[in-house]
Amino acid sequence: MKHMRHTVAPIVASVIWGTAFVAQEVAGAYLDVYSFNFLRSIVAAVFLFARLGCREAWLRRSARKVGKPYTRKIQLKRTLIAGAVCGTFLAVASNLQQAGIVLSGASKSGFLTALYVVLVPVMGLFFRRRVAPHVWVSIAIAVAGLYFLCIQPGTSMALAFGDLLLLLCAVAFAFQILSIDHFSVGLNSLLFSAIEFTVCGIWSGLASLLFGNLELAQIQAAFWPMMYVAIFSSGIAYTLQIVAQKGGNPTLVSLLMSLESVFATLSGALILHQRLTGREYLGCILMFAAIVLSQLPVELFLKSKRKTEEA
Repeated sequence: MKHMRHTVAPIVASVIWGTAFVAQEVAGAYLDVYSFNFLRSIVAAVFLFARLGCREAWLRRSARKVGKPYTRKIQLKRTLIAGAVCGTFLAVASNLQQAGIVLSGASKSGFLTALYVVLVPVMGLFFRRRVAPHVWVSIAIAVAGLYFLCIQPGTSMALAFGDLLLLLCAVAFAFQILSIDHFSVGLNSLLFSAIEFTVCGIWSGLASLLFGNLELAQIQAAFWPMMYVAIFSSGIAYTLQIVAQKGGNPTLVSLLMSLESVFATLSGALILHQRLTGREYLGCILMFAAIVLSQLPVELFLKSKRKTEEA
């Protein structure tokens, strides 16, 4: 059951993030970077707090039906600290990503953002997080897959200002993933995620007041795609990320979440009828191969083989 949580949850999250790409692009045409992230974060936080309240009411009612007292210990102080730290990293990453997409375009931004798949295990080494050799091979295959998936022939790979923002975004996402890994064990996932998005919304709201240009007409024009991104991409998918990382390996979880690029490409083909090239199909195949390789119990097989040889 625990293995299912560490694999199925991040894959479902990556499907939601990938399919939300179209909605995010449409909403971004009407709303500036900070206003968009402010609105999606606040709506996501309200959705999560409401979901948390409904769940608590249901648990209390269930306890009363069987005649048992309802007691639930919530580590509020630790959850507030965790939400504040992760929400700050999420605000930095989300706003850098949106700004980078505007300057560099979607193709290169997809590749550069997903480089957190490399940064997470590299940064994890400083926290004594050992990475198995076959996982490093999986990461290398995944980066190759992302390149074929996101970078089209003739695309300049010279580092421009937008690319620098996206690289910084990848660093911020890596810190967010490692922060969730550090804080998430033992915490209420819904409350954690709700506080994370509240903090993200506060930071984005302050930036919107200083640099944005939020008007009612823009909100009305972007309302439905923004709501989809807020509830599904933010409220549900990021909560699934926290659930997946509870006691899981952040390197493997980040590798599974990098499938977002694959599902974004596939959803563009299905929803927008965009035709995939052979290069993009190759990228998808490499990404899926990397995920399969990362999940194989290679170390257990090698240990079993050594024991057999010694016997």
